[in-house]
Order: sequence, then C-alpha cells, then structure tokens
Amino acid sequence: MSQNNQQLENWIYLACLMEATARKPGNVHPEASFHDLTYPDFLKSAKVIAPLLANTYPRTVGSVIRESISETQKVIPSNSNLGMVLLLAPLAAVPFENSIAAGIHSVLQQLTVQDAREVYEAIRIANPGGLGQTESEDVSVEPVGTLREVMCLAADRDSVASEYANNFRIGVGTAAPVLKELWSQSADWEEAVIRLQLRLMSDFPDTLIARKCGFEAAQQSAEHAQAVLKADDFTTGLTNFDAWLRQNGNQRNPGTTADLIVAGLFIAMRDGFIPTPDLSTIRKQIPQKFEHDLRTVPSHE
Repeated sequence: MSQNNQQLENWIYLACLMEATARKPGNVHPEASFHDLTYPDFLKSAKVIAPLLANTYPRTVGSVIRESISETQKVIPSNSNLGMVLLLAPLAAVPFENSIAAGIHSVLQQLTVQDAREVYEAIRIANPGGLGQTESEDVSVEPVGTLREVMCLAADRDSVASEYANNFRIGVGTAAPVLKELWSQSADWEEAVIRLQLRLMSDFPDTLIARKCGFEAAQQSAEHAQAVLKADDFTTGLTNFDAWLRQNGNQRNPGTTADLIVAGLFIAMRDGFIPTPDLSTIRKQIPQKFEHDLRTVPSHE
C-alpha cells in the first residue's frame, strides 16, 4: 500500500472512530446502544471499510461502495454504515494532489450508470431503515441515470444524496470549517464533534428523522439543537435533548447527521482544517472493554 493510501486509511478509520465514540445525543456510542446496533458494531465496521475505501482510486466508486457494504454485512447484520460509505467513497477518490473542494466535482461528474447499479445493489444489501415506498421501489429496479443523476433525484429528501448533487456543500462548506473553528476553541475533540452535530442538525434538519417521523419532527429536532447551542447550561440541555431523541424506540435517531459528521471529519483531516489526532487521544474516551474491537492505526506523519 502506498503512503498516500495509508494516510487515507488512517483518516477514514479515525473519522469513523471519532464519530462513533463521541457521546452525541440520539446516536449509538460507548454508553448507548439501539436494539439492533451497538458501539462495537461501529468499531468492527470501521475496521472493514477503511482499507477498502482507501483504495477507491483508481477503482470505480460504485464497486467500492458495493464491496464495502457486502463485507460489512459479513460481520454486522444490521445497517451500520451505508450513509458514511456513500459519502466517503467519492471523497476518497479525489486525487491526492487536489483538495476535496477542488477535486470532488470532477469525481462526481465521472460517475456512471454502472456506479448507480453497484450502489443500488449496496442499498439492497444494507436494507436501511426509514426507506419510504418510493425509495424502495427505486432501488428495486435498474437505474437509468448515472449515480450522480439518480442522487440528484433524491436530493430534496436526503442529505447524503444532496451532497452528490451539490459537490459536498455541507461537508466542504460547513462541516470542515466549523470543525476548524471548534478545534481552535477547545482541546477536547469529543466536545468539538458534539457541537458539530448540533450545528449540522440546526442548519440541516436530519433527513433520517424526516423519513421516519416526518418533516415536522426533523424541524423540531433542529430547533432543539439550536436551543442547546444557545443554552446557558449546555450539559443539561444536551442531556434533555438526548432523552427527547431517544423516545419511542430511538425513532428520532439523527443518523444522517452522523454520516455527515464522518465525511466532515475526513475532509477536515485530509485537507488540513484540523490536525490528525493520535489514536491514543481517542482511546482515552473508549472503555477498556471495547479495546479488542479496535485496530492499530499508524499516527499521521
């Protein structure tokens, strides 16, 4: 593996690890699970996808997405990472000499109908929750457009698809700059990730919540997130928001925002918005009982 690919693998794994480990309201983390997903599931899936996604270029984006989901399903029966894989694959395909902002448009424009076929197969394999009848019917038939074209059709109802349609406007234009700002304000990486979640939820109402519970619920979650950011007692506000999101069997899980966080962390590390943290720094937030699910990642040089 080339040095560039090793760096990509490191950034991909660390992005997944930081997102899963940060105790964000409404998501799975070391102290909170869903009935069908646990924190070790995310650790295991991160180990699976990091080396595959790091070798996206010069392979096709669609084939890497399908392989990543297929290999994940061999170790995790539930959908743990479809959204983040969909976001990370084109980002990892940007040639190393270009920034994401400079190179992502070309990658997206070169996506093909075959890429779309491979991604449809990946979606069928992952069988994600929250798909409505329209989306389920869409992925059960052969696509007629390129991967970017079919993503554009869903851009108004799905933030992952919107990133394909808009050259990763959220990741490049909001998530990475916000992380840079938060990193400069605090040495606590976990708080930075949590505050990024709240900023993204506030500005871009979570589309998984919208699909499962309706747009009104997604808008309510955005208002709650904004209120927590403005609260005098941040910790209490965060605790109350977490409880609200977890009502009714975690139906208000802000899962799409979690995927955007992974993409934002990857972009921020790859393009120098934030320094790449050592794995030892993140391990401090991980209970020892989960150590066997981690992999050793070389520090970024």
